[in-house]
Amino acid sequence: MPALWFCLVAFMLVVYVVLDGFDLGAGIVHLFVARTDSERKEVLASIGPVWNGNEVWLLAAGGTLYFAFPALYASGFSAFYLPLMIVLWLLMLRGIAVEFRDHLHDRLWPAFWDVIFALSSLLLAIFFGAALGNVVRGLPLDEEGYGFLALWTNFAPGKDPGIIDWYTVLIGVAAALALTMHGAVWVAARSAGELRERCRRLGLRVWWAVFAITIVITFASFQVQPHLAERFLDQPWGGVFAVLALAGLAAVRFCSTKKRDTRSFIGSCAFLIGILGSAAFGLFPYVLPSNENTARSLTIYNTVAGDYGLKIGLMWFIPGVLLALGYFAFLYWHFWGRRSVTQPPLREA
Repeated sequence: MPALWFCLVAFMLVVYVVLDGFDLGAGIVHLFVARTDSERKEVLASIGPVWNGNEVWLLAAGGTLYFAFPALYASGFSAFYLPLMIVLWLLMLRGIAVEFRDHLHDRLWPAFWDVIFALSSLLLAIFFGAALGNVVRGLPLDEEGYGFLALWTNFAPGKDPGIIDWYTVLIGVAAALALTMHGAVWVAARSAGELRERCRRLGLRVWWAVFAITIVITFASFQVQPHLAERFLDQPWGGVFAVLALAGLAAVRFCSTKKRDTRSFIGSCAFLIGILGSAAFGLFPYVLPSNENTARSLTIYNTVAGDYGLKIGLMWFIPGVLLALGYFAFLYWHFWGRRSVTQPPLREA
C-alpha cells in the first residue's frame, strides 16, 4: 500500500509538470517569440482554456501527499516554508498577470503585466527545479525527521547545505531550460504563421542546451546522491525511464525539424516523464533523504498514514482521478488545434 500511494503521488506530480509545464514555458518564451500585442494575445490564447485547470494537479498532489504521507508533508513544509511562500506569490502574480493585462487600454499596462507573466513563469520553473534538487540531494534531518535549511550557506551540497547550492541551482536552470523548450513546442503546435516559425527556431536552439544540461545533471545527481546508483544497479529495469527521456528528446529534435509540431510536443512530454520518472525511481523508497545519517531519512514506510485510511482513501481516489482525467481529456480534445485571437481552433490534418 505505501508503494502504491508513492506511485500515485509521483503520477500526479508528473501530470502537473507536463501540463502546467507548457503554461510556464509559454510564459517564459512569449516575450521572445511574440513581436506584437496581437501575437502575445495569441500565445495567451494557446493556454487560455487550460492554464488554471492545469494547476489543479498541483493542489491535488499536495492534498494526496498530506493524506498518504502526513509526516513527509509536515517535515517538508517546515523545512521549505520560505520557498513555498515565494512559490505561492509567484503563482498568484502569474494568474493576476493573465487576468489583468487587458483591463486598461494603455500601452504600458499590458507591457507591465507581460513582464510579470514572463518573470513569474521563469522563477516558478527555477524554484520547482531547485525543490526537486533539494529532495534528491537530501536534507540534514534530526531524529524526529525535521530539518531547517538556510537560504544558502557555503553554496556546497555537503552536510550543512542551504536551499541554494551549486547542485540545486543547476537543477533549477535545467528545469527552466526544459520548460522553455516544452513551452516553445506547445505554442508552435497551437499557433500559425511567423509566430509558429519563431517558436520552432527557439525550441531547436534551446534543445541543444537541454541536451547538454541533461547529461550534466545526470552525472551530478549520481555524485550528490549515491542511493541513485545503488537503486539503478539493483533494479536495472528502471533504465526504461532514461530511455524514454532520451527518445522523447530525440523526437523533439526530429519532429521540430520536420515541422511536425504536435509530435514534437508529445516528444517533449515523454522527455519530462522520463526525467521525473527516473528521479522517483532512483529515490524509492526514500521520500526525503537525510544527507547526514541515512537512518534518519524519511521513507514511504516511516511517513505513511494508517493502512485502513489508505484503503478507504483509495476507494474515493480512483473514481475522483478518473473523473478528472476524463474531464481533461475532453477539454484538450475540444480546444486542440492551432489558435489565434481572431479565429476558432483548427484541427491538424
